[in-house]
Amino acid sequence: MKNTLTTNSNGFFLDPLFDLFGGESLPEPRSMHSLDMKTDIKEDGANYLMQIDLPGVNKKDIKVSLNDGYLTVEAKVDRENNEKDKKGNYVHRERFSGIASRSYYVGEIEQKSVNAAYENGVLTLSFPKEEEKKLEATHQIEVK
Repeated sequence: MKNTLTTNSNGFFLDPLFDLFGGESLPEPRSMHSLDMKTDIKEDGANYLMQIDLPGVNKKDIKVSLNDGYLTVEAKVDRENNEKDKKGNYVHRERFSGIASRSYYVGEIEQKSVNAAYENGVLTLSFPKEEEKKLEATHQIEVK
């Protein structure tokens, strides 16, 4: 009988059965990957409209804050993927838990001027554009 176990460079045994599952570990389903915050920003007159994709996130797990000109969006994610056979026994089970955060520089704006709504997995934020600060004309300084 031929030995089907081989060793890798570290001396650990490798079982060919693992090759059926794509290597030394089970493949991770796409739904278990980290949370991407894909963002679209549009100009809407004197305001900006920002739409951030947060699929599968509960509204209560989203926090939006404004500090020193940075608008920060934080989302907590808890996902579970269970695959069972006909008898209800687990065949494969994965869990993902984490917090994703992303900050956007929006300038010096008032917190009360930021509006947020969450619907169908999309967080929509609207806020005014930062007022441009007018620079004073150049003044000559007398050298004494």
